[in-house]
Amino acid sequence: MALISPFVYSLAILKGEAKPHRTTRLVLLIITSLTTASLFAQGNRVAIYLAGVSTIQSIVIFILSIKHGMGGWAKSDIVCLFFALTGIFLWQITKNPVIALYFAIGADFIGMIPAIIKTYRFPKTEIWLFFGLDVLAAIFSLAALKNWTLQEYSYPIYIMVINSLMVFLIVRRQKI
Repeated sequence: MALISPFVYSLAILKGEAKPHRTTRLVLLIITSLTTASLFAQGNRVAIYLAGVSTIQSIVIFILSIKHGMGGWAKSDIVCLFFALTGIFLWQITKNPVIALYFAIGADFIGMIPAIIKTYRFPKTEIWLFFGLDVLAAIFSLAALKNWTLQEYSYPIYIMVINSLMVFLIVRRQKI
């Protein structure tokens, strides 16, 4: 699912059906890359696949957002970017991969705020299928867990919740 969603979203961006938020996409690019590294350092063998695919998604979508996206320099964008980068900095100085993962999730959430606001105001600038596929990917990642520890399930749960929120914001006034 997570491998299909970037293709679906990229096509929607190129068709003008989706306009990703630039600030969010920059933050997500940084975070997904570092999350993948953190999960690798923890020896995680399940959630790392979801995070790795998210990193690939982030690279493609950020590049497309430069030309086809929205936002990036509003005051709220800059504030969210600052706090997300602060979270990323704190994540990197912890030297503890588990604590770093929680800083990454917090920074990711803050980085998503501009996209959440944009999608709330302009739901037609996103497509539900992209986020819905990521919800399914997170569910499958959870289903593959053998050890139900907080550090194992926290990232897939977060991905499921944040993407479900985006689906809700997109479809709340539209027909699927």
